[in-house]
Formats: sequence, C-alpha cells, structure tokens
Amino acid sequence: MEAFLEILKMVGNYVDCHRKLEEDLNEFRSEFQVLKRRKFDVKSRIQAEVHSGQVVKQEVRGWLNDVRKIEKDKQDVEGRARKVPYLKRASLDKLVREKVEVVKRIQEKGIFNEGLVIDRAPTRGVIIPTENLVGQISTKDEIWEYLMGDEVGMIGVCGIGGVGKTTIIKNLHNDLQRGSKFQKVIWITVSHPLNVFELQKKIASAMGERLREEEEVMMRAAALMEIMRRKRYVVILDDVWQKFSLTEVGIPDPNVQNGCKVVVTSRSSEVCSYLRCKIVEVKPLSQEESLQLFLNTVGDGVLQVPGLEEILKLIVEECAGLPLAIVVIAGSMRGVDDVNVWRNALVELRDRVRSVKDSNDEIFRRLRFSFDRLDSLEVKNCFLYCSFFREDYVFSRRELIECWIDEGLIDGLPSREATYNRGHAIIDRLEKNFLLEKDSSFSGQFGRYPLRRAGAKMHDVVRDMAIIGIGPEFGYMIKAGMNLVELPDQLGWVKDTGKLSLMENNILKVPPSLPPKCLSLSTLILSSNPNLSEIPESFFGEMLALKVLDLSNTAIETLPNSISKLENLSALRLQRCMKLKYLPSLANLRGLKKLDLHKAGIEVVPQGMGMLISLEYLDLSFCHNLREIRTGILPNLSSLQYLGVCCLGVCCLQIRNLEEVARLKKLETLECQFYGIQDFNHFVNKFKDFQSAIAYSLGVGTARDMLRHSKYELVINECQIGKECVVLPNNLEDLWILDGKNMRSSLNKMVMLEMEANELRRCRIWDSEEIECVVELDSSSSSSLCCPVLDKLELLALQMLPKLCELVRVEGATTPPPIFSNLKTLIIERCSGMRKLLPLELQQAFQNLEEISVYKCEQMEEIIASPNSGASSDKFTFPKLRRLGLCELPQLKSICSAKGVMVCDSIEEITIFRCRELNRIPVQLPLLDNGQPSPPPCLKEIKIDEESKEWWESVEWDHKNLLQPFLNYLSN
Repeated sequence: MEAFLEILKMVGNYVDCHRKLEEDLNEFRSEFQVLKRRKFDVKSRIQAEVHSGQVVKQEVRGWLNDVRKIEKDKQDVEGRARKVPYLKRASLDKLVREKVEVVKRIQEKGIFNEGLVIDRAPTRGVIIPTENLVGQISTKDEIWEYLMGDEVGMIGVCGIGGVGKTTIIKNLHNDLQRGSKFQKVIWITVSHPLNVFELQKKIASAMGERLREEEEVMMRAAALMEIMRRKRYVVILDDVWQKFSLTEVGIPDPNVQNGCKVVVTSRSSEVCSYLRCKIVEVKPLSQEESLQLFLNTVGDGVLQVPGLEEILKLIVEECAGLPLAIVVIAGSMRGVDDVNVWRNALVELRDRVRSVKDSNDEIFRRLRFSFDRLDSLEVKNCFLYCSFFREDYVFSRRELIECWIDEGLIDGLPSREATYNRGHAIIDRLEKNFLLEKDSSFSGQFGRYPLRRAGAKMHDVVRDMAIIGIGPEFGYMIKAGMNLVELPDQLGWVKDTGKLSLMENNILKVPPSLPPKCLSLSTLILSSNPNLSEIPESFFGEMLALKVLDLSNTAIETLPNSISKLENLSALRLQRCMKLKYLPSLANLRGLKKLDLHKAGIEVVPQGMGMLISLEYLDLSFCHNLREIRTGILPNLSSLQYLGVCCLGVCCLQIRNLEEVARLKKLETLECQFYGIQDFNHFVNKFKDFQSAIAYSLGVGTARDMLRHSKYELVINECQIGKECVVLPNNLEDLWILDGKNMRSSLNKMVMLEMEANELRRCRIWDSEEIECVVELDSSSSSSLCCPVLDKLELLALQMLPKLCELVRVEGATTPPPIFSNLKTLIIERCSGMRKLLPLELQQAFQNLEEISVYKCEQMEEIIASPNSGASSDKFTFPKLRRLGLCELPQLKSICSAKGVMVCDSIEEITIFRCRELNRIPVQLPLLDNGQPSPPPCLKEIKIDEESKEWWESVEWDHKNLLQPFLNYLSN
C-alpha cells in the first residue's frame, strides 16, 4: 500500500508540474521582456556616457555577455517547449524555473548606479579641443581598430566636406594622447597647395627637432627620416588635397616592424588610394543622429515650444546629415523661440537663399573648395550641370553624359564611344571627390527582378552650393522641381543668364518673350512640365544664341515657326511629347547635332530633316504615328553616330532603309525593330560586316523599350519561334526571348550561331508555354559541338515556362556534356512542371555558379537530383556560390540527397521562404584548425519568412546553433 501511495504521490507531482509548465513559461517570458528592456536602457546609456578617452566598465561588458547567453537559452527552452513529450514536461518545468531565477539575478545586476564607463588612465600629451561625437561611433571604432592592430599602416579617412572627418580624427587624436601605445602623436593641418618644405618643418617641430633651413628638400627629407625612426609615432595629416610621396617628405613607411601609423583625411579618395591607404568613408548622419546633434547645439528647450517639433525635424532633414550644416544652422537659431521665425528659416533654407544669418557661407566656403580644386573648366562645368536636375534626382550615367555632349561640355573626341569614355571618367572623378554620390537607379523589371543601372546623384547641400554659391558666376539659373506654375518674374533672373533649368515644375504657359537679361541664353530646359501645351510664336524670336532646347515630357502640340530661326541650335530634345503633331521646317538648323523625338506623336518626318548635315544623334523610336522614313533622307545624314528607329507606326524599318543605314560610315550605335524572324535573319546574313562595326539593340516582333544593358543585345518578343531558326549575330551578348509563340524547340535547336564567334553572356526566356527543356541533345552530340551558343553563358533566367521539366535532355545518352561551365547566375521562376533542377551528372559543370534562385515552382521536389537519392552520401561542391534563394516551393523535400552535403564556403546569403516540406539544409560548415565547425567565412545573412519560425526550429542543419546570429526573419 505504501508503494502504491508513493506512486500516486509521484503521479500527482507530475500532474502539478504539467499544469505549472505553461504558467512558469509565461513568467519566464515576462521576466525576459523586462530584461530586454533593461538591456536596451543600458546600451542607450552607454551611447550617452561614452566620451573621448572613456571605456565601458568590465562589469558592464560581463553583464551584457550574460544577457546574450540567456537569450540563447530562451530560444532553446522555447524550442523544447513546442515539442516536449507529456511525461517530460515536469523536467522541462524544472529547467524553466531555474532560468526564471537566472533572469531575475541578471536583472538585479543590471542597475549600475555608479555609471557604465570609466576614464582611461591619463598620459602626457596635448589634447585638441573638439566636440563630442554624435553618431559615427562605428566609424571611429573602425579607425581605432586599424590604429591598434598590425595589419594596416596607412589609413585614409574620406568624405564630403562638412561630414565630420576632422571631428572624428580629433577625438581619436585625443584618445591616442591618453594611451600608451605610441610615443608621439602628431597632428598637422596640411596647407593648400601642398608645401613640402613647410610640412617637413611642422613635423620636425612636433618631434622636438629643427631642420636646417638652407638645405634642399631632399636633404631635409633624409634628416627627417632619421628623426622619425627614433620613436613609434602616429602622424595625422588633416585635409590633404594633393598626391605626394611619404619618402619625398621624409616620413618612413609605416609597417609592422616600426609599429608606426599615418592617418590622412581628404575629400578625395584618389589621394588616399595613391598613398595606398586603407580607406574609411565617413557617411552622413542618420535622421535620428542629426536631430540629436541639432538639439545638443540649439538646446533641448526648443522642444517645449508648442508647434515647433515638426518644423525643427524638417529643418534638420534639409541639413542632409552633414554635421557642419547641422551645427552652423542650429547655432544660429539658438535662443529663438518664435515659431514664425523657425517657419521662415525653413522656407529660406528650402528656397536656397542665404539664410539663417548668412550661415550658408560657412558651409559653402568649405564645399566650394572641393569645386575649386577640380583640375579643369571642363570638369567644373560638368559638375555644375548636375545641379540642373531637381533635388535628389538620380540620373543614369547615359542620361548625364548625353546632356554633357549636348552642351558641348565634352567635345572634340574622334567618336561617340570616346566621348562616352571621357564622360565616365569625369563621373568617376566627381564621385571620388564626393561631389557626386553613387546610386543605382531603378530602370525596369524583368519578372520579379529589378533591372538596375549605374547612376549618380548630387548631395543636397552640394547642389545648394552649386546653385547658390557658384551658379550665378557662370550665368546658371536653376529652378528645377520647385512647383512653379509660371516663369519667375524679372527680379528673380540672374544677370546675363546663359543657362536656365525649369525642369519638373508645373508651368502652364510661357510669356511671349523673356526678359532682356536672357538675350544671351544658350540653354533652356522646360522638360517635365506636363501641362505646358503651347509656346507663343514670338517666344524664340530673340533667342538667337540658343544652343540647347529641351521640351521633353510636355503637352506641346506644335512648335512655333520661330524655332526655324535658331541657327545656332545644336540639340533639340522632344522625348515623350506624345501630343506633338507638327514641327516647322528644320532646314535652317544646319548646326543641329541632336534631334530626339523618342515617343513623340509626329506623323511624318520633319520637313528639312535631310538637310541636317551636322546631325550626329537621331532618335525616332516609338513614334507610333510615323508610318515611314522616306527613301533618300538617311544617306544625307552623313555625320550620324546614333540612330534609333524602333517601332515606327504599324511598320518596322524597311530593308531599303537598312541598306541606306549600312552606308552611314560614322554610325556607331543602331537601335531598330524587325517585323519578324525572316526579316531579322535577312539583316543578319546580309549586313555581317556592318554588325561587327557598330553597337546595337535589336528587336524582333512586338516592340518594347530597349534594355541598353550591353553593347550588343537582341529582344525577341511575341514571335512565332520554331518554324525557322533565329540567326544570331556573332557578337551578341544579351538574348531575351519573351512570350515565344508555339516555342517547342530547345534553345540550341532554335538559334544558329557560328561557334568561333560566340559571345553570348546572358539569356532570358520568359512566358513561353510549350518549351520543355533548354538544351536537347542526342547520343552523337560531343561536348565541344553540342551547344556552342551556351559555351560562354554567365546568366540564365527561365520564367513562366509551365511545361519546362529539365535543363538538359539527352536522348540515348547517359552522361550529358558540361555545357554550362561558365554559368554564374541561374534563375528559375514559375516553372510549374519542373521537379528536379540540377541533374547529378551535370553538377561538375556548375562550378562557377554564384547564384541559384528558385521561385514559385509548385512541383519542385529537389534542387540537386540524384538517381539513388535515398542512399547517396555525395558531396556537392559549389566553390563560388554566394547566394541561394528558395521561395514558395511547397513540394520541395530536399536540396540534395538524404545524406549528401553541399560545400559552399563562399556563401554570403541564404533565403528560404515558405518551403515547409524541406526538412534538411545540407550546407556543410567549414572546420577550424582545431577541428571545430564554424559559420562559412563570408556568410552575412540567413533570411527566413516570419511565418516559418516553427519550421526553422525543426529543420535539420548540422551545428545550426552557430548560425543563429545570422538569422533574420522577414515579414515579406
């Protein structure tokens, strides 16, 4: 009986524990949330308390480490709670109670009434007065690591003027002075222009020595070199603009042996690269950091003024994250508590007026120096032209260079290609001097994939400097993107205005004439005024100096006859003027070099176009109302370098026109459309020499905008493919096949290409209902002859192909040849008939793959197929694979065979969305020297959809706990 009672007691205990588990779990979660909030508070206090020369206490570091450990423990407990068996709930509850007590103890230790930081032990040295950093802590820490480490000797700190380079380095200088690693810390502000003699003198003086004045620079350098070798030092050279040699000055190269460092700050990354620096770019502050810096300067009391907070945030936004702009503007507003004064400051700041007590002089004086240091008038004018666009406008390189060409800013080169090369070099120069910012402009969509091109934009404050501080000197007047409904009145005009930009406004009408100040106007830009529908007849009457006229994206229906008098006009841009029906005679415009009528509404070729003997650029593409180009016009345009003639009305370019085009000896680029495969093949076969001499973007079938992703591209859209082969030009780089009608053949049987001239790099097949495989071979196909069109292929994208079931089909053969050996990117989307992606036999052919992306393939079961997938323990090696994306694959059960592993040591990003049947991730983790596994060295992120958290907990992956820091749950 006693034994029975003991058993009942044990059962009762288990039942009690079972009932308590949920209660204790909830308490654990609640206490953990309290701990998380305390951790957030501690980190916020550290950010507020850490100043130059202060470090976080060891006890605080230990506490944060304890928090990280309990965070991992909580993940483990939550995972076990989801799948714990009934009889083990009691033991789990015991563990939960222990963890609750641990969390409470950590909470108690996290109060830190005596502060979180301590001062470093002070040492002798001169401390430079400077401001405490707000933000940019990570940049400072990065430079500090280079200073404390052995790998980097030369450090280059680059960024736009006013971004805070000097402030960061001053803080670091003071930290170094308080430390003991270096015997000497030297700060030199470099003079402009660089004076080596003076620089030597300053460095020697900082070392407590004097150099002989009468000696030559070379001898002084040798003497300084001997002085410098006596101590372990840091030399900080602030505001360097000119390339120079350390040896020329007398500074020994910093290296591991001497333990020395040289830090250079510059607005030019070219200078830092020349000095072989490790470059650290200082970026603008975030909006939150900017606001904090503004409040630190102006005083927190302004937040107590009713209605001021939102205005203050808008002013901070206009400062564009530049600490110099923020501090100067905030300082000038200190003590102001009148909301009306703040509103006025915002208006003036936005209107680009010298406002806030002339504080813009303080900003522009520094930014202007960047402009003055540009080495030629050509580059300066190119830079100023960038301000013609509205604020934050991202322009493509092609767009910007074309504008420069139109203005004659880059001219005199033997070809348009050479001019483009020069334009790219200028953009690179401006980017390296931080006068332009790199950007990627969104320029279209291929299925779900955005197509991006290299672009650039002007920083807001730099643009203001160009418009306000420099533009008037050059006769530039910029009023782009200012919501104007009419032209500025006479008081708003710059004296002797030479270039006027009014793009992206809402101007409804223009006056009969412009003010007398505009008689010398050479550039007039009225583009993207969508409601501008009429130009008065007399408007151009006195603009005899006009060279560039841009009316693109307007509602203009006719141009006045007075435009025929503009004999100096060199560029006429009328893109997307879809209502434009009539142009007056262009016969007198003998100097016209560019005529852009892309997507204009004209019905006939402008009268007198055949007289434009200087014309270098003609775009008539997508003029849907234009029926034909009359025979005899094109041969007269003997200077033509670019010709765009895609989709002219119901007809495409006729063969007789192509024969005329082929005689244009200076033509460098052709964009045109063909009605069908037969016409296109005729062109390819008949004009082979012509194709090899020019760049081209060719279309067959239904017209669409050209991609301009490469010099040689072909888009086949809505064509009957399969009845006859498509003959590809020998130098083709990009092939797009869109909406292939009745396309049953494989790619290699559908196109013809001479093997020895194969340059195809990218191929996309989209929305073709019948295609079943990409490559179809028979048993007689040899590896060298089977599919030459794919030998150099780097990107293959297959989308919306419902009957596609395999990449390679081999009839009567067991092993397909390695035909994808150069492939880097493989994209498969909405191919509902495909079950297995990569045959095991082809795995060795994919050694150069860098990206595999598979999306919405309902029947996809396996990525790397194996004939004996149930028992195979193969190792699949993808040495260059950087990205693996698997999204919405409801039937995906495995990535490779059950015991197989993938070796992907270059992997950077893994994305898995809604693949709920996938039970194992076979990516093998590399081993350290001690034999322990570690995350892949290049891994940055593992992205999982938020709905798959439970799936992630259950999926098998060896040593998955090591990958937890890389995990990121995304809602979409």
